[in-house]
Amino acid sequence: MSDTERDPIFDGGFGQVPGLAVRILDLSGANGSDPVEVVRGFTTVAHANAFARRYVRDSLDRCRAPGMAAAEVLEAWFAYGEDAEVAGAGDDAWRSATELHAFAETRAEDPEERNWRVLDPRRDGEEDEEE
Repeated sequence: MSDTERDPIFDGGFGQVPGLAVRILDLSGANGSDPVEVVRGFTTVAHANAFARRYVRDSLDRCRAPGMAAAEVLEAWFAYGEDAEVAGAGDDAWRSATELHAFAETRAEDPEERNWRVLDPRRDGEEDEEE
């Protein structure tokens, strides 16, 4: 992607904040209250929020089995899924609770809604190594 095609979600004009991170939490309790992983390298709140939202959407849809009701999907997610918390964004941080029930009611139609990997800031280093 050239600089002229760069997605505005990555640009500093949308709430650039140093120290943003997304904490990945194992809801099964295997890690206690500690995150399984902390993803750093986000330059904007929008970038961190989009990553966290897609991560949770993917986790919830992976817990879904054919024919499950929304309540069953939520039950499975709370038992086996992973939540994502945006740290360092204050009141602007996306929170899974705001969309969780909507996610449980309907499977993501567009695969892009679940593609958190494309937004993972750790990919930047991988791409540099490949070149």
